[in-house]
Amino acid sequence: MDIAEVAILSKGYGATSIEEIIEEAGITKSGFFYHFPDKRALALALLLRYVEAEDAFFDDLFARAEELHDDPLHAFLIGLKLFSEIMADLPNGHPGCLIATYCYNERLFDGEIMSISKHTMLAWRHRFRAMFERIADLYEMEDPVDLDHLADMVSNTAEGAIIMAKSLQDPQIVPQQILLLRSYLKLLFQRRKVQ
Repeated sequence: MDIAEVAILSKGYGATSIEEIIEEAGITKSGFFYHFPDKRALALALLLRYVEAEDAFFDDLFARAEELHDDPLHAFLIGLKLFSEIMADLPNGHPGCLIATYCYNERLFDGEIMSISKHTMLAWRHRFRAMFERIADLYEMEDPVDLDHLADMVSNTAEGAIIMAKSLQDPQIVPQQILLLRSYLKLLFQRRKVQ
């Protein structure tokens, strides 16, 4: 699965063949088909694994940030700083997002795979919106911003930065964009509400 994920992220789903995965993994065709009845089943398994890993990553990242500060705004800002540092430490940059890769090739996939992608994006919106609701309870917003849109901005910033970093072959774009998002949030929530 690692071999397949690297191949799909580097050149796309359509351009990745079962034969090349089998060859690099050093297994037989029957060995592959023992685990996956077809390429679509592999794509589904990769997506489910990817979503689980991303959710665990953000759970751990923001739990660590909340351990470092009780205030929800400062904890979120710490989480973004940690995220930026992790992205800066990747020697070749972020490898890419399977959800984005699949969305760019949506005609190659059935409704189940696209439904999982949609559900995941909505779950990420819900995750970040819940954090912003806690922040908005304590801080005034400098501009009236819809919290769903703000939550989407977290995902959009990371995903857009990954695409730009790959296009410009500059892995430092991802941490830079995360820090810019952090700066925006500091400005947006700079006034604490009077209690």
